[in-house]
Amino acid sequence: MKIITPETILSPTEQLSGMSIAFDTHIRAIGQLHELLEQFPEAEFIETPLHSMVMPGLINPHVHLEFSGNKSTLKYGSFMEWLYSIIENREELIGNCNEQCMAKACDEMLKNGITTFGAVSSYAMDLEVAANAKQKVIFFNEVIGSQATMADTLYDDFMSRLEASQSVQREGFQAAIAIHSPYSVHPALIKRALTHATKHNLVTSAHYMESPAEKEWLETNNGAFQPFFKEFLKQEYSVNTSKEFLELFIGKPTLMTHVVQANDEELQEIAKEGHSVIHCPISNRLLGNGAIDLDKLDKNGVSWVMGTDGLSSNYALDLLEEMKIALFTHTDRDLLPLAKELLSNATINSAKVLGMNTGEIAVGREADLLVIDLEDTPSEQLPVHLLLHGYNIQHIYINGNEVT
Repeated sequence: MKIITPETILSPTEQLSGMSIAFDTHIRAIGQLHELLEQFPEAEFIETPLHSMVMPGLINPHVHLEFSGNKSTLKYGSFMEWLYSIIENREELIGNCNEQCMAKACDEMLKNGITTFGAVSSYAMDLEVAANAKQKVIFFNEVIGSQATMADTLYDDFMSRLEASQSVQREGFQAAIAIHSPYSVHPALIKRALTHATKHNLVTSAHYMESPAEKEWLETNNGAFQPFFKEFLKQEYSVNTSKEFLELFIGKPTLMTHVVQANDEELQEIAKEGHSVIHCPISNRLLGNGAIDLDKLDKNGVSWVMGTDGLSSNYALDLLEEMKIALFTHTDRDLLPLAKELLSNATINSAKVLGMNTGEIAVGREADLLVIDLEDTPSEQLPVHLLLHGYNIQHIYINGNEVT
């Protein structure tokens, strides 16, 4: 058992002072120090800086590790330019990012306070790295392929990768399923994968309505995607409309990533089926996809959480930085309430949509904790200051064990 007495507890936005936390693998008690010492007389006492804060570990539900070697290889500014640069440099990107490269990306996330992440894996090259990561991992095996003639082969490959991830035996690691997108996965593949996910109670994720090009292709079979599909896949039509894609997910709540281009009808369907949106503002900006309308999400009752996407469309795997960018992106929102919402969506709300028992400082929750040196006594605007300044993370605990 350990006891820690920070100046401030932030859980995830409520500020408490003068309280101590007793924890082992889980948070066992929160109260006055003398009460906890009486209850747990053998507990180890953790020293903290003068102006310390304890908050929940951050949860990044959407990251691609396999292209983590990118820094200046890919083109930014528009989704199609970026996509063509991915195809042009694919072998180089894959070849330049070995397990050491991907492990470095995991370590970067940990350094930035991310104690849980969702790894979206296209090829399973990141499986061993994710299995050995210090964080908790939801490993999303991705289904991709829009050609009906290849459906059986692609499904067999997907199942082989899924079964390999399910064979990983370590606490905090779980296999999951990702459907790449409406334009890139044949409905027959989607149905089979979702049936398997429902039967085995696996978490599911998908990219949806990310770019203007995707929206136009799904709605009209025209636009910037038309020459792409004609050239590379000999396809004249999208394999799904946006409506048909969402209908495939009826009864299976799913994390829908990006959703920048969705209309009210699509958002209402997302809310009705209990899906959640993963908001990745830096990726959206770098790929020229625009900014998601948070008011539209709220109006239609859509829940949303925060993610970083991967280093193919971001410059860092840092949720605090991602939230800071969101703070400046959504200028129509009051600053402090938005900062609080962002922090909740990077902790407790992400835990809820992933089905995890973490994300807040509360009795019974798994002890995934960050100890941060605030350098000064915090004010009521602590959530804003935390996003603006980052501050130094002194200690990181996952299931009560300190990790570095």
